[in-house]
Amino acid sequence: MTVTTDTPRPTDRPTAAAGSSPSRRLAALLHRHERLRLAALLTAPALWLLVAYLGSLAALFVSAFWTTDPFTSDVVKVWNTDNFAAVLTTGVYRDVALRSIGVALLVTAVDAVLAFPIAFYMAKVARPARRNLLVVAVLTPLWASYLVKVYAWRAILADGGPLDWLLHPLGLGSPGYGLPATVAVLSYLWLPYMILPVYAGLERLPDSLLDASADLGAGAWRTFCSVVLPMVLPSVAAGSVFTFSLSLGDYIAVQIVGGKTQLIGNLVYSNITLNLPLAAALGTVPVVVIVLYLLAVRRSGALRGL
Repeated sequence: MTVTTDTPRPTDRPTAAAGSSPSRRLAALLHRHERLRLAALLTAPALWLLVAYLGSLAALFVSAFWTTDPFTSDVVKVWNTDNFAAVLTTGVYRDVALRSIGVALLVTAVDAVLAFPIAFYMAKVARPARRNLLVVAVLTPLWASYLVKVYAWRAILADGGPLDWLLHPLGLGSPGYGLPATVAVLSYLWLPYMILPVYAGLERLPDSLLDASADLGAGAWRTFCSVVLPMVLPSVAAGSVFTFSLSLGDYIAVQIVGGKTQLIGNLVYSNITLNLPLAAALGTVPVVVIVLYLLAVRRSGALRGL
């Protein structure tokens, strides 16, 4: 009589061992717990945001309560609110802050007006085969150096420059350097950040809504106000966050083409070596304004569709 015993095949043992390996147990644990998987993915970015970004803002805010020695300009860690009082009560600082907010709002409005026809052509008029090329064309200026673009505009706006030469037959001239030049240059620099969100919003807009509006007798302006704008408003709000915040904190373009124009970034830059606590207090102004702007955009409901 023959006795047979069931013995595991050699190929079965590696499989069982692999199934109980720490990496597979960890993978199974993450697969079963969605929140744990999400926490593992977000831990490193959250730590970087906490240390590098929020930590630097906290250091900026704390240093704004210090003072400087009037003779040596050294920072003295004596707590007081004199810097914030100077920012709020000094007329020059108040005027520069209001001017900076006005420039940021104007740049945002100009970019929104320019972005709509460009994004509408890309999303609804251009053939699908050309849309990718148009997106690349919009992104191409972002690959160029910031300083190269600003200095190119300085050459364009100079007396006797290309713009002056083009407008001379019409009896006009270049506006030169100043506040209009600053708005024009900043609008050019940040225009792609407005075009891309608006293009994404218009691309999601069903063509049937436009056809239905036309069938009901609505004209182009009525269709834009009643159909297109409400649907694309979240995209405009998203783009405005970029254009507003980038314009509010810019100071290099103002130094190159702004002439005697001063914005809040220039005041921070000019005081960074002479009076660091005052520069920190001035630097909190754009941060507070941007936070209030984000809260206003969110409260208006414009970001609900994102």
